[in-house]
Amino acid sequence: MTTKNKAVFLDRDGVLNEEIGTYVWEPAKFIICPGVPESLARLKAAGYLLIVVTNQAGIAKKLYTATEVRACHAKLQAACDDAIDALYFSDAHPSVSDSILRKPESGMLEKATARFNLDVNQCWIVGDRLRDMEAGANAGVRGILVGEEEGVDFAPHVADLRAATAVILGQ
Repeated sequence: MTTKNKAVFLDRDGVLNEEIGTYVWEPAKFIICPGVPESLARLKAAGYLLIVVTNQAGIAKKLYTATEVRACHAKLQAACDDAIDALYFSDAHPSVSDSILRKPESGMLEKATARFNLDVNQCWIVGDRLRDMEAGANAGVRGILVGEEEGVDFAPHVADLRAATAVILGQ
């Protein structure tokens, strides 16, 4: 019997990089939040796979391209010592097309669960929107809400990824 892995799913904008109130697709405007590299290193050291799951509707709206999203992800990986195991993004927008990958649907989490042989009972999702918590719940993954969004009954609400990391690591 193979051992299943554990992971932390991470929303991008507002969790890993600063939320600027509009689409973030230019590397120059992609500012990594304080404490993110250290938090990811702590989670990695505790045996968690790190998987980014982000909605990128601006692609469907033709505001930017998948190549530009990947350039931001390369900047993130470089700043975090290549700690992230996978980066998934949904390029759909409800006004253009439906997609099971777009949060609050759980398609990105389910793809990663199958790819990395994850035990959802040992996984978490950290996000700054209710749709992130819903995607986690739809996949059977516990959620932690960070930032300004109003809290939900079924997930802890903390200030940032540093605080979420402390919850995950039981500190």
